[in-house]
Amino acid sequence: MVRSILSFLFIIQCPLFINSMAAQAEDPVVMRINGKDVTRSEFEYNYNKNNTDGVIDKKSVTEYVDLFVNYKLKVEAALDAHLDTLSSYQQEFRTYRDQQIRPLLVSPEAEEQEVVAYYQQMLNQLEGKDLLLPAHIFLRVVQQSTPGQQAAVKARVDSIYAVLQGGKDFAELAAEVSEDPGTAARGGVIGWIGPHQLLKEVEDACYSLEVGETGAPFLSTVGWHIIQLRDKKALEPFDTLAPRIRQFLEARGLKDRIAGQVVDSMASRSGKTVEQVMDEEAERLAAEDSDLKYLIQEYHDGLLFYEICQRQVWEPAAKDTVNLERYFKANKKAYAFEKPHYAGALLQALNADVLKRVQQALKKQPENKWAEIVKNQFNKDSVQVRFERRVFVQGENAMVDSLAFNIHEGKTQSNAKYPAVAVIGRKLKKGPERWTDVGAQVVTDYQATKEQEFVEELRRRYKVEIFQNALNTVNKHS
Repeated sequence: MVRSILSFLFIIQCPLFINSMAAQAEDPVVMRINGKDVTRSEFEYNYNKNNTDGVIDKKSVTEYVDLFVNYKLKVEAALDAHLDTLSSYQQEFRTYRDQQIRPLLVSPEAEEQEVVAYYQQMLNQLEGKDLLLPAHIFLRVVQQSTPGQQAAVKARVDSIYAVLQGGKDFAELAAEVSEDPGTAARGGVIGWIGPHQLLKEVEDACYSLEVGETGAPFLSTVGWHIIQLRDKKALEPFDTLAPRIRQFLEARGLKDRIAGQVVDSMASRSGKTVEQVMDEEAERLAAEDSDLKYLIQEYHDGLLFYEICQRQVWEPAAKDTVNLERYFKANKKAYAFEKPHYAGALLQALNADVLKRVQQALKKQPENKWAEIVKNQFNKDSVQVRFERRVFVQGENAMVDSLAFNIHEGKTQSNAKYPAVAVIGRKLKKGPERWTDVGAQVVTDYQATKEQEFVEELRRRYKVEIFQNALNTVNKHS
């Protein structure tokens, strides 16, 4: 009896503890990084998103744990460096986050009102008239043309009209003689039109015709027209057009515009800034939708991850030419070639004299200065030399094969405008001589090495706890 009373008192006095225990059972902590819990749902969101069926290098849960931990450690380092306080970071994060949040602030009713309003606007613009589908044959009259030129165009349009009267197909003739290329390609069809969409005299002519009727030639401010009315109809009912109107408006930022109005109104009523309103709405919506919550967190962490790696690893490594050279020498065998290479430039000049002067200008100059020399000395006012500098692999460029490797199997015909050709550089038979010969690969590999060192340092700095029993339930619970 005493035990049951104590149990009852414990339950009514400690509801938060009970709820917390239930929540942990429902979404257990799978790891703790620098004192911060990672729940199963968060880990599952990231794992499942990065290991879909279409992923080539799909990881098991066990394999993914280390990748996820390394990712989170870099985020912790970024937070400790206060990178999340940078205005540039905050602006970029809010931009990505708000792209997800703003459409959720638009009610279906508000969106529907915009669609209805647009349909009503279409009705008003028709002024009770039908929509028309006209086609035309157009002959341009230049504004400053002479009377003789004008008479010639008039005679030509009269002859075209006579041919039509004789039974010639309008669409065929429009394609042959109309000087409006956009409509001529469609047999003269202008497209569905309503009032105030064409020149006044053209619109009046269209609305004066019956379906299938071809009007006599008339002169507008731009030239002569022959109009044939292909079809006409009343505007379709709202229910018929609504999906197309909605699609049209959405493509032009309908939801974003309404969301802007909603947020502005909320800010005005509450006396808060737009940023404060968006922060609050993001928090509210994320609490209601776990996928949205983790997507926002993904933006937050991903930007921090990129920023810390860029500052601590990628950019310093790419600029560390001394250690790039050392890394290359220590790993030179890894960059051996299967085929001979040619490190240099392919030159194509206007003539032999220009080519000779280019070769002399580049001789004994550093390779990384060649492009600048060619640009400033030979291509400043006009292009006298086509210049391509890189490491060429034997077999990928017929001209380089011929000039550098004495292989003449492929077509080596030069550009007709730049017939004088030559190469300048070095043959690399077994492998690169300098780290810059394979610079992009060396930088990538050295960055990977430095990133691994960074991760090892972070693992020493921050405590990582893995709860294997909880991890074993990932994607295996109801």
